[in-house]
Amino acid sequence: MSEQEINATKAPLVEHLTELRSRLIKSVIVLAIATVLCFIISDRIFNLLLYPYERATGNIGDIKLIYTAPQEYLFTQFKIALFGGLYISFPVIAAQIYKFVAPGLYRNERRAFLPFLFATPVLFVMGGALVYFLVMPLAMKFFLGMEQAADAGQAAIELLPRVSEYLSLIMTLIFAFGLCFQMPVILTLLARAGLTSAEGLKKKRKFAVVGVFALAAFLTPPDPVSQIGLALPTLLLYEFSIIAVKMVEKRRAEAEAARAV
Repeated sequence: MSEQEINATKAPLVEHLTELRSRLIKSVIVLAIATVLCFIISDRIFNLLLYPYERATGNIGDIKLIYTAPQEYLFTQFKIALFGGLYISFPVIAAQIYKFVAPGLYRNERRAFLPFLFATPVLFVMGGALVYFLVMPLAMKFFLGMEQAADAGQAAIELLPRVSEYLSLIMTLIFAFGLCFQMPVILTLLARAGLTSAEGLKKKRKFAVVGVFALAAFLTPPDPVSQIGLALPTLLLYEFSIIAVKMVEKRRAEAEAARAV
């Protein structure tokens, strides 16, 4: 980038603050509209979130959830609306952040940043899909397996979850998996900044294994299905991150060699 192009990107502080306010207002408006739309169909969204529970039981008619406070299900619908609103509006919010930051980046930095802008929501969706179709059904089957049938000398013990607790469980798992699936993006960005290397990641692999299992135990419910379901894909992503960092280092070496010629 030439000095003239650099000067063209400079702007007074007031202009930066004005643009930031404009970007924030647009993001909030989109989030509010998406949240209202999701609240209107929050009952349908909740029924969709019951799919893992249905897979665990094998029959939607066997599912029964309760709420123990008059306002509980209403607040649950509010949470569903906000969850859905954030999910729907994320591409717009990410685009607004990029448009605010882009003028301060060099042209090659903009090209390098764009793939990560697209990879972030894709990886989050992949993590959420793993929860929805695999981990959550297995976890619910594990919990249902702890039920006890009524018999001579023992009482019946049945799972009767509250709507708020079920929503909290599935949302926690989706966010946990979605965030852990950002590992390749974060490590690749650190590699571009020169803060990590493929060799360094290999040497720290054993610490990563311990850290991943500890993080899985912290983020997920205290059952082995959820914890192993989060830990194993995260470790695979760690190995994939090493490959991605190698590619970054290779391209950097080729660019330095080309400049040296």
